[in-house]
Amino acid sequence: MAKIECDVAVLGSGPGGYVAAIRAAQLGLKAVCIEKSELGGVCLNIGCIPTKALLKSAEYANFLKHSNDFGFKINSVDTDYNQVIERSRKVANQMSGGIKQLFKKNKVQEVRGFGKLTKLKTIDVYDENGNVTDTVSAKNIIIATGARPRVMPGIEVDRKRVITSTEALLGRELPKSIIVMGAGAIGVEFAYFFNSFGATVTIVEFMDRILPIEDADISKELERNFRKYGINIKTKSKVLSAVAKGEGVEVVIETNGKTETLTADFALNAIGIMPNTENIGLEELGIQTERGFIKVDKHCKTNVENVYAIGDVAGAPWLAHKASAEAVSTVEHIAGHHNDGIDYNNIPGCTYCNPQVASVGLTEEKAKAAGYELKIGKFPFMASGKAHGMGEAKGFVKLVIDAKYGEILGAHMIGPEVTEMVGEVTFARHLEADAKSLFKTIHAHPTLSEAIMEAAAQAYGEAVNI
Repeated sequence: MAKIECDVAVLGSGPGGYVAAIRAAQLGLKAVCIEKSELGGVCLNIGCIPTKALLKSAEYANFLKHSNDFGFKINSVDTDYNQVIERSRKVANQMSGGIKQLFKKNKVQEVRGFGKLTKLKTIDVYDENGNVTDTVSAKNIIIATGARPRVMPGIEVDRKRVITSTEALLGRELPKSIIVMGAGAIGVEFAYFFNSFGATVTIVEFMDRILPIEDADISKELERNFRKYGINIKTKSKVLSAVAKGEGVEVVIETNGKTETLTADFALNAIGIMPNTENIGLEELGIQTERGFIKVDKHCKTNVENVYAIGDVAGAPWLAHKASAEAVSTVEHIAGHHNDGIDYNNIPGCTYCNPQVASVGLTEEKAKAAGYELKIGKFPFMASGKAHGMGEAKGFVKLVIDAKYGEILGAHMIGPEVTEMVGEVTFARHLEADAKSLFKTIHAHPTLSEAIMEAAAQAYGEAVNI
């Protein structure tokens, strides 16, 4: 059994964990990263990265359906779905391998196995047989164990017919039909993906609209597009049960007091996540949790001295870039560098279906509830020459602005490449720029980002293109 001493021990190697370990090493701290599976965690292996590879294939599939609009007469296309999945896996494996190289470059020590906090400042590492292989003594411990799909009572996930996002990513069988339970980012991305390859898709959502955390106008526009694609959408519907039946599934839902049984080849459970906190020593050390997630302060400190938690395991928002930002902030705090922690009010969220969705800050509804008098700026991509040239003239940019001071309270976008555009508004909010600065800044023409400028101008009655 090896005994290892270090300044910072990180439990988990996802976008929070590996970034924390590397940043610690860059700051001159001896860093150890403990991982029981593949480097990169869920995000790089069975989450963010491989899903974007799949969605790119979906984008091409939709292009081929409309290739005649661009001057290409393609009479027939053979789909190799196995190759679609295989390409996604290659992308994931390449990114995971990249982390191993970054660890070597930055002299981060990698320890393989299941880590458990056994006492203050100590982690025991177990192999698959339950034997302790390493004991890591650390001045500081960062828990970055992530999360996994949440399973609700009545939903019998067998990972064959009633599946999670993991099986959806890895499965080599293209469903003819699938029921997607949950219309958050994961649910709508997979709904779009399977629809693009010809599957009959039904979305079931408990709330009154899909992507319920987004601005209501965004949800309405996405639903309009999804229905146009032929995706069935059932909102205000509760899943009572989901079970495998022979070569398919039966999903019983309740809508407005009436029950209905849906059938399909598969059902995808996309009803949120739950933290990976079991058996990692939280109870033994008295680390406090709330609804299963580890409670932390603005520097991601737990209630136990020198123990921190970052990323999904530390609560919402459950986003890879939030985890990475927390990683850097936490390690710099450990190293004695001053920082104010994370500004959780300025973290962008993105959904990579088509049309894409991106947002940051307050929705119109929340801004009104907070007592702001508002200016709303809105610019449709139907008025964007670049969007027309791309064949993607759908959606809009919406800005929520404080009428008194011009503060950019929120930005909500749906349309082509908006996940790339939201960074501009996030940066402007970080610098506390006002909305007028957005349309006083010259934007290149023709570009999609002009829509941000135009939306800001429209709020002040100065738009010339709508």
